[in-house]
Amino acid sequence: MESPTRWLDAEQQRIWRTYLLGAARINEVLDADLRTHGLDLAEYEILVTLSEADDRRLRMAELAEAVHQSRSRLTHTVTRMERRGLVERQSCPDDRRGVWAHLTEAGMGLLRRSAPSHVESVRRVFVEAVGPEDFRAVGRAFERVLAAGRESAD
Repeated sequence: MESPTRWLDAEQQRIWRTYLLGAARINEVLDADLRTHGLDLAEYEILVTLSEADDRRLRMAELAEAVHQSRSRLTHTVTRMERRGLVERQSCPDDRRGVWAHLTEAGMGLLRRSAPSHVESVRRVFVEAVGPEDFRAVGRAFERVLAAGRESAD
């Protein structure tokens, strides 16, 4: 027998919709800022993730997981970025099926140029907009969201 739907109450619904609109607004602002550098938010996340990896490279499957993109979407995005010389794909010498995504010097240069304004946008639209106490509360809330996601995946 199917259990009854546990509808959101009015306050929960209001908060949920506020979250959806707020997240969309943050993404719009950050994406618009990055477009002035010829990037979108997904491309920027790839650049950042690769810049933090050993030898500035990751297997495509690891990169997809790290930036929370499907492998198919990541392949399309990396292909676009590869055409622009920002990343390059390399075969894994120890695994013929594996492919590395490697951040090029051009990609690192673009990241260095775009990061300062991106960080300012993050501060303006999120960090400073909510204040320190609320910012920490959001961090705690999303740590729990991520933990619940990991628990349900196990």
